[in-house]
Amino acid sequence: MKEKITLYHNPRCRKSREALAYLEEKNISPEIILYFKEPFTEKTLKALLSKLELAPKALVRTEETLWKTTYKNETLDDGALLKILVTHPNLIQRPIVATAQKAVLARPLENLISFLQNH
Repeated sequence: MKEKITLYHNPRCRKSREALAYLEEKNISPEIILYFKEPFTEKTLKALLSKLELAPKALVRTEETLWKTTYKNETLDDGALLKILVTHPNLIQRPIVATAQKAVLARPLENLISFLQNH
């Protein structure tokens, strides 16, 4: 794949480490964005959601304690969800792999494999 690949990465996450290892195994050197150190803005997260073709709700890690205790029973529109995800990046599903035009939630790893085969 000649297209630039970006990995939105959390090194503490096993699935994120697996995605990085798979990319490296395929001789793909992604640009790595450690989104806990380089946080998303609402604008960058909205652009990434557009590439993913997902609504903000689809990125929420609904099993996280913070989500369950604070937000689960709230009625939240996409704008409110964006703000929550920007404020609490630990609530964002990971890893996310992106090119200039498209992106994929690389969990499970099969999503990444299919994404790479089709781009």
